[in-house]
Amino acid sequence: MESIYGMLGISPEVEAFGEKILAGLQDRFTAIDAVAEYNQAKVIGAMQKNRVSAECFAGSTGYGYNDQGREVLEKVYADCFHTEAALVRPQITCGTHALAIALSANLLPGDELLSPAGKPYDTLEEVIGIRKSPCSLAEYGVSYRQVDLLPDGGFDFENIRKAINEKTKLVTIQRSKGYQMRPTFSVSRIGELIAFVKSIKPDVICMVDNCYGEFVEKIEPSDVGADMIVGSLIKNPGGGLAPVGGYICGRQECIDRCAYRLSAPGLGQEVGASLDVMRSLYQGFFLSPTVSAGALKGAIFAANVYEKLGFAVIPNSTESRHDIIQAVELGTPERLIAFCEGIQAAAPVDSYVRPEPYAMPGYNCDVIMAAGAFVQGSSIELSADGPLRPPYSVYFQGGLTWYHAKLGILMSLQSMYEKGLVELKEM
Repeated sequence: MESIYGMLGISPEVEAFGEKILAGLQDRFTAIDAVAEYNQAKVIGAMQKNRVSAECFAGSTGYGYNDQGREVLEKVYADCFHTEAALVRPQITCGTHALAIALSANLLPGDELLSPAGKPYDTLEEVIGIRKSPCSLAEYGVSYRQVDLLPDGGFDFENIRKAINEKTKLVTIQRSKGYQMRPTFSVSRIGELIAFVKSIKPDVICMVDNCYGEFVEKIEPSDVGADMIVGSLIKNPGGGLAPVGGYICGRQECIDRCAYRLSAPGLGQEVGASLDVMRSLYQGFFLSPTVSAGALKGAIFAANVYEKLGFAVIPNSTESRHDIIQAVELGTPERLIAFCEGIQAAAPVDSYVRPEPYAMPGYNCDVIMAAGAFVQGSSIELSADGPLRPPYSVYFQGGLTWYHAKLGILMSLQSMYEKGLVELKEM
């Protein structure tokens, strides 16, 4: 391995450091494989129940009427996530789009949106209207209220109770951390929050942004009371094969409204051509439990490597995991850029490209993103990104195989090591 890694630019010192870290992780990896095996059986069961056949892989054009593959796939998602209905479409361009559909479909003028988990992900700020934007929820008369997390990352139940009022229509809960150095919420903690909110106002809609969390645990937020769960197919559930798309699973009434918002009132789920992507959507979903497991191993490896080097990491090296994201507080822009350069250099696609900070749409500062992916922007593939602002944290995720995730972490360390930005400590 030292020889083959040397061909890829990894020095013997970095390779040896990584191997020493890896030696202590086998029990963690065995537990991850057990969850993946459970979830693999769950996906296969949903596919068998709904009689997935080769005919489901045929695409449709135009209006997409009577698209068997599209209709069966949505039943597969609903059964796998234990919901009444699902909307799974290539016309949903990304996770932010899926969330915008779910919010705008189920909130009316005069309603209030509540975030009891603090600030949402940056790209939702313009959707909500926290940052002014045409067509935001605020522009259509939807108000917004936010309850920040406690200093220890817990929910502020006292102030959540005070925030819920007669106008509160929908509560949005972001499972993953976004660009924040806070814990990702476990499914059980999300369930406790949903139960608390519904004890105060039973008819409130609870929506969970499930991005990066699918198949990390044996249960999903829809198993603990969420009315809608929302995600992107170029993250976990696409398994690296889905070229585009998003999903919304939940109560039939909520999903019907989402379908009307995606297409048009009166049309709903009856239209929407699948073109030639159905095979990839099915096969990606089939592979998702094992692909997500590989990414999760990479995140744990990253946490152990960088914690050993003295950096603050969230989650830490021993905590339980509830998504595939690993945050590392690097402290300087030079380290952040060097880390992302290493991830890019480990890519199978565009490995020769140097990522640079850029004013990305939807963000309020320059962001650096490293992703040499087969699908543009696919963050179930090896990728890393972070905003160019203190504390200069990088958010690492993905890897279609565990071995690629491992290579990416070693290359990120190599990049900083060569620039004198990190010292390898004795173990």
